[in-house]
Amino acid sequence: METVVDKYTPEGARFMKELRELDKLQVRVGFQRGREIEQKNGTDMCDIAAWNELGTSNGIPSRPFLRDSVDKHKTELNAYLEDQVELMKRGVSAEQVLKNIGQYQKGRVQEEITDGSFEPNAKSTVRKKHSYHPLIDTGHMRQSVNYVICQKGEYD
Repeated sequence: METVVDKYTPEGARFMKELRELDKLQVRVGFQRGREIEQKNGTDMCDIAAWNELGTSNGIPSRPFLRDSVDKHKTELNAYLEDQVELMKRGVSAEQVLKNIGQYQKGRVQEEITDGSFEPNAKSTVRKKHSYHPLIDTGHMRQSVNYVICQKGEYD
């Protein structure tokens, strides 16, 4: 019996190489500790985002802008990811696809910060910030949303 060995076309070999690369990488969207510091008081933006996302025992209610940016838009997100698979099939690199995904989801998070329907600011906060709209004061948190592409397991 003769052994059959499959060989990839050059395009197939390139695609498999990109899949192996994709298997090693991840994109993380949100706030990376130590990258952005709130100018007013020197607090890490990662902490500010976490306090707003999850709420605090000091009375800040949970305003899940990160979770909602995925949960409220699953259909659109899945369609976008399918489009990225098609781009890879046509020759776009794994790194570029992850950059595309990072930019896309960064925009979703920023939209959720601006347009999400969250519990309004407390009256004491309104007096200080002159707005009932939570998560928007200086705009620094919204502007600080970013993404990183790293090896899987990095930043764990």
